[in-house]
Amino acid sequence: MRLDLRLIAEMIPRGATVLDIGCGDGALLAHLSAEKGADARGIEIDMAQATQAVAAGLAVIQGDADHDLAFYPDGAFDYVVLSRTLQAVEKPREVLRQMLRIGRHAIVSFPNFGHWLLRWQLLSTGRMPMTHTWHRPWHETPNIHPCTIRDFFDLCALDGYAVERWLAVDDQGLKTPWQRSPWLANLFGEQALFLLRRT
Repeated sequence: MRLDLRLIAEMIPRGATVLDIGCGDGALLAHLSAEKGADARGIEIDMAQATQAVAAGLAVIQGDADHDLAFYPDGAFDYVVLSRTLQAVEKPREVLRQMLRIGRHAIVSFPNFGHWLLRWQLLSTGRMPMTHTWHRPWHETPNIHPCTIRDFFDLCALDGYAVERWLAVDDQGLKTPWQRSPWLANLFGEQALFLLRRT
């Protein structure tokens, strides 16, 4: 399983009800169902991946985070997950609002555009950066709203979301040692993971 999905799974308790937005082939859903007895469901915009997940026996529907979350009732899930998708949705602020309407908690992971290597590549080459995490050329990427760890903290404060826990990690899964400093984590963390709740 992908690194951020493993870290997300660690945050979800046994028996929780979970909605995974942008669930892909359902790897997280399968893990949560098998290992934690979770009632895990997914929504995926790519029909081929949604079909693959359904064929594997997972509760996945084809849908779009920007438009379909409004149809879920308030408080339907314990946890709503958005992994490496926030930067690709049209209205990230509205998607977060919907997540914390339909779930008691939201877990969001995203690649950190504030990482030092991205800054250096942009400064030294004058071109959009390419790394293991940001691995597509600018004209092929689905990322339309890249953000940094500091940006995300600001958005949470603006909209009144409590950050219960956050992590900044590199692509090998090593947690950055600057957990008390969003500024340093923003510089050295390649990926970010946030556990949120409404205040």
